[in-house]
Amino acid sequence: MTGTDPELSFRQSGWPRLRAKLFHTLFVLKRPMTLGVRGLVHDRERNSIFLIRHTYVPGWQLPGGGVEKGETMGEALARELQEEGNITISAPPALQSIHFNRTSSPRDHVGLYLVEAFHQTEPKRPDHEIAEAGFFPLEQLPEGTTPATLRRIAETFQGITVSPYW
Repeated sequence: MTGTDPELSFRQSGWPRLRAKLFHTLFVLKRPMTLGVRGLVHDRERNSIFLIRHTYVPGWQLPGGGVEKGETMGEALARELQEEGNITISAPPALQSIHFNRTSSPRDHVGLYLVEAFHQTEPKRPDHEIAEAGFFPLEQLPEGTTPATLRRIAETFQGITVSPYW
């Protein structure tokens, strides 16, 4: 064990960090209170989950994004899963938990949904936002899965106490 904090390896530096900060600043100016959704898409038959890797932030994470003006959390989740994974929800997902995402903003909250009734029209191909995407067995998650993603998985499937923080 090196003694390094695994969260530090996911912090950005240089241009990616500046770009992310600028994007977030513009986002916060447009919407001072932010609300997001993430989907834990679970294929029960294969005991696998769907993860994505963005082009603009490091690590593998659960798909999702911001709730737009005039949109419900459920509508935002359905839109994000379609955009990021070609995944269509076929039954209402279960709201698992809501978390304060203090690393993103002092006013950001994320709703986590468990999605087990879905279909994927075709595998997600890389684009300007999604570098990679796919289903991974719970026992073989990809290297670089973010700490927050690992916590949400443990809370959902291992009964770990749910943290109020993302």
